[in-house]
Amino acid sequence: MLDVFLHEVTPYLAVSGLLILTGMGLPIPEEFFVISAGIAAHNGHLEPWLALAACLAGAILGDCVMYGIGYYFGHRLLRDRHWFARYMTPERERQVEDMIHKHGFKVFMTARFLVGVRSPVYITAGILRMSFRRFVLVDLLCASVVVSLFFGLSFEFAEAFQVLWESIRDAEKWLTVSLAVVAISAILYFVFRRRRRMYRIRLRRLKRHSTVRPAATEEASTQESKSVA
Repeated sequence: MLDVFLHEVTPYLAVSGLLILTGMGLPIPEEFFVISAGIAAHNGHLEPWLALAACLAGAILGDCVMYGIGYYFGHRLLRDRHWFARYMTPERERQVEDMIHKHGFKVFMTARFLVGVRSPVYITAGILRMSFRRFVLVDLLCASVVVSLFFGLSFEFAEAFQVLWESIRDAEKWLTVSLAVVAISAILYFVFRRRRRMYRIRLRRLKRHSTVRPAATEEASTQESKSVA
């Protein structure tokens, strides 16, 4: 019974876990996993409402993690952790602060579509001590609109997405073959060019030696004739 439960629950946990990672800075758009979940639900591999709930839970939990990092650690991360300062510079943090103060809700909505921007926005919201209740409500509204939109479209037009995906895969194959041909051609070109260059260097050396030898023999013969005389 436990095996059956794990078999049923694991796919939804995997969807939520991947979306949590995207919220924490994984450089993959969350829409990729939402669309994949929608197609899987259309094909009967997942229950539609449970899959949508898993997507929403993962998206919101990932954002809450980044908010908590900013809220509890704040500017100390930028000051004491050099590795984090490379990820979220003080200049970037000030820019996000200004955007949140000026535009508020629009910043959170826009950030959902931009890879590499979501995490700094939610960290800055924590640093600014934005009310957690307000943050969750705004994030829930933004995530519900965006996630439901992509999930619904992928669920409704799963066949079209699959055809598009197959076209992309075919294009990737041809692109891979083309890149391989270009790479091999470039390698052969540089190898041929290097060999030709080495051949020219050897030819110059041989010419230099051939001009030096007669001069040396002529000088030796003149010295010998002088000594005889």
